[in-house]
Amino acid sequence: MAHEDDPDPVLHSYTHLYADRRPWRPGAVDEILREVADDELSGVIITDSGLSRVHHPYDGGADVIAASPEERNRLRDDHRAWLPSNPAGL
Repeated sequence: MAHEDDPDPVLHSYTHLYADRRPWRPGAVDEILREVADDELSGVIITDSGLSRVHHPYDGGADVIAASPEERNRLRDDHRAWLPSNPAGL
């Protein structure tokens, strides 16, 4: 293996990836979101098949990339109570 010749193997890191394609229906990702919220699962990214929207949940919230500025603003306005109270939005 290539890493066996590396003089500093301590710096190696490994990532395991899993991808699944599911038809959307309400509740389709509830179990995954619960595991993320409970810090049992991490590194989750949920997206549509066109990769135009991205949802990255983590145990303290989520990051969302919307398909357009208009959609972003609509999501912000529809879910204002979910946003941080910090003036910078962080």
